[in-house]
Formats: sequence, C-alpha cells, structure tokens
Amino acid sequence: MPITTTTGRPAVTTLGRQERDVLYAVGCGLRDDEIATALAIPEEAVAGHLARILTALGLRDRAAAIVHAFDCGLVAPGRGPRRQATSPEPGRAPRPAVAARQVPGPRLRISVLGPLRAWRDGQHLDLGHLRQQAVLATLALCAGRSVSRQELTDGVWGEEPPNTNVVPVYIYRLRKILRTGGDPDSVIERDRSGYRLLPGAVSVDVAQVEELVTAAGVAERAGDLAEAVRACSQALDLFRGEPLAGQPGPFAELERLRLTERRIVVVQRKLDWQLRLGQHSEAVAELSALSVTQPLNEPVAVMLMRALYLSGRQGDALTVYDRTRRRLAEELGVSPGRLLRQTHRTILRGDDSGDGIRLGLTGTTR
Repeated sequence: MPITTTTGRPAVTTLGRQERDVLYAVGCGLRDDEIATALAIPEEAVAGHLARILTALGLRDRAAAIVHAFDCGLVAPGRGPRRQATSPEPGRAPRPAVAARQVPGPRLRISVLGPLRAWRDGQHLDLGHLRQQAVLATLALCAGRSVSRQELTDGVWGEEPPNTNVVPVYIYRLRKILRTGGDPDSVIERDRSGYRLLPGAVSVDVAQVEELVTAAGVAERAGDLAEAVRACSQALDLFRGEPLAGQPGPFAELERLRLTERRIVVVQRKLDWQLRLGQHSEAVAELSALSVTQPLNEPVAVMLMRALYLSGRQGDALTVYDRTRRRLAEELGVSPGRLLRQTHRTILRGDDSGDGIRLGLTGTTR
C-alpha cells in the first residue's frame, strides 16, 4: 500500500530521487530550462519528470505541484530547503547550494483598519479575490501563531465551506503576490500547525496601534499628558474607516467589532487626557461626534458634559444629559448610572471645582 499524506495524496517518498529533485526545483519557482541547468539533464527530461510527478501525486498542474512542495515540507518558505543537500552521484552535476535566507526589515505593509490593503516598498499590491484577501487578513490578525487550514476555512467561509480545498491555492497565490524582489519564497510559511506570516517580515497597522497605545500609557505614568495625547492621535490616524470593510466571513465580523471597540477606547483615553490638560474646547467637537455614534455610552456623555460646561456651555451640557437619559430609558429600559447623575448634579449646582465629577474610562455603577 503506497504511503500517503494527511491530504490523502501519495507522499513524495513514492517518487524517484530525480523526480523529487525536480519537484523541489518546481517548488522553488524555477523554470524548466533553469531546472535542466541545475540538474544537468535535458530540458525535455524535466517535462517528462514533471508529468510523472503530477500523475503519481494526483496533482492537476504545475501550480498544484508548487503548493504540494510547500505543504509536504519539501520546500520551507523563508528558510530554504528543510533537507540537506546530498553528495552528487558520479558524473552528475551537484545541486546548486541554497543559502539560508535572512528576513530583512519589513518591506511589506498590511492595513486592516479600513478596507484591506497591502504595499511592498510603497507600491500598492493587488490582493486578488475577496476570499483570498480574507485569508490574508486572518493571517495578519493572528500574527505570532500558526492558523490551521480548518481554522482558515471556518473563519472565511463559516457554515458554507467551499466544495474543494482552495486554501492552499490561495496561500500559493498570496505567496507570489507578497514575495519581495526575485525571491521565490514568500512571507507566508507553513509549519506543522498551519500557516503564518514570517515574524518580522510584515508590518501590520494593528500592531502599530498597540505600540503607540503602550507608549501613551508610559507617557501618562511619567506625567507627560501632552505626549500621551500625541501618541493616541497617531494611533487613531491609522484607522481609515470601518476595519476590514467588506471582508466576508465570521472571523472578519468578530474582528470588525473588536477593532471598532478598540478605537472607541483609544478615543476615550485621548479625550480624557485632553480634558485633564484643560483642552475643553478642542475636545468638544470630537466628543460630540463620538456621542452620535455611541449614544448609550455614559462615560462619553460624562466627558462631553464636562467639556461643554467648562467651555461655558452649561445649557448644552444639560441637554446632553437629558438626551442620554431618554435614550437609556427608551432603548435599554434603565436609568442613568451614578457617574452620569453625579455629573448632572454638579453642573446644576454650578460647581466648577470638578470635585463632583470623575473623568476617565471607569464604568458606571448603578
């Protein structure tokens, strides 16, 4: 009984030595003439070997052979071959040495904080089919870990999986799109657990946001609120609309909600620091816009009331309270929380000391 892989296809160990060498070279992206030169065999012999490889492994075409070479571990993206070169047979030219590759600083940028986009050396890349884009978005948002083929299928297609296993095909196409220069390998590697982006090969805007938010927290603890505001503003500038706009699948939907909520939290932190710096008028416009999209968010209502009141707009501040109280009653059937009520009373008394108002990101207590 022939040895098979987990995909049900015969393993490459069923191939002869020269056929394995040809499959390796095909997986590295070499043309037939290049393979012939490297292995010191006629070019027509390469075509014959490839035909037998496709038949033996049940593969459809050359593209499927490339995918299989990666998936079976014959070729390891970003690291060169996994197996050591063997001594050449008598009379046979040695296989060209493949040096271990070092991944340079990120030349690729991926943005998910809006419509999915990618750039290589500043040039925008066409990422292809929408589901193919969703596969890349999943890998970008799961940086640091491998994503299994099943997880990609479930996350991108949900309860309506494709009739054929297209994930390896999409991975192969993405490798070609994302690869840098003439490097036949790509920034996507496969290990025993699945696929992942090579560490350090890609810059993803979500990671940049978290770095800036961390820097803002450090600045706050050091007492430099102006620097904290600046770092948060830089983080917010990375959002270009609805995260993962138009991307299909349950994974994208959940991440869209998470990233939208994350943006709101960052906005609240920045505005809280601006109010503590006394930048009340500057904060009013952004707080007003945020309250429109978050009409039931009581901390946002509190900050807006505070900003309006300290800008000399007591009536507008009380209007915000009335509007929020009414929406809470109509949509949630609840009364304003303690923090909102306390802020309302302080403004009614005309107390500008701030002792009765707590600003920040703490939740309300009923």
